[in-house]
Amino acid sequence: MAERIGLYPGTFDPVTLGHMDIIRRGAKLVDKLVIGVTTNPSKSPLFTLDERLDMVRRECADITDTRIEVRAFDSLLIEYARSLGASIILRGLRDGADFGYEYQMAGMNQYLDPDIETVFLMAHVALQPIASRLVKEIAFLGGDISNFVSPAVREDILARITTKSV
Repeated sequence: MAERIGLYPGTFDPVTLGHMDIIRRGAKLVDKLVIGVTTNPSKSPLFTLDERLDMVRRECADITDTRIEVRAFDSLLIEYARSLGASIILRGLRDGADFGYEYQMAGMNQYLDPDIETVFLMAHVALQPIASRLVKEIAFLGGDISNFVSPAVREDILARITTKSV
């Protein structure tokens, strides 16, 4: 039987508890999960690509029920999935707005390669409001982000904000 490879793409700037929920649950669906860390030209990241890769690797270190690889990519998602031999693209959904966008993307990806399925996982109800953009905004304004990210990621964010403020 062929190995089932899944791809979970995102910018992960920063990686949140919501991302980790999807990673942990998605890892149970495949033999190998590749977390594809990418850039988004419409976003200005708080962390460099290398910092985000290191952050995601650190946060995933304790997941042992499947093989997890964290890799950078900067290409068309479906092409990257194909290059990995992935049969699944994993996407997390928080709300209806996410669904509308992801539904359209899944349709385009299916058109580009009908052999690669998009699998949606709903975020755990307690984690649905978490968005990286909001975590950064709350942190910049001095709010408590400890319910949205791990302690290590919280420290990464606070250290970066301190250096950006100076």
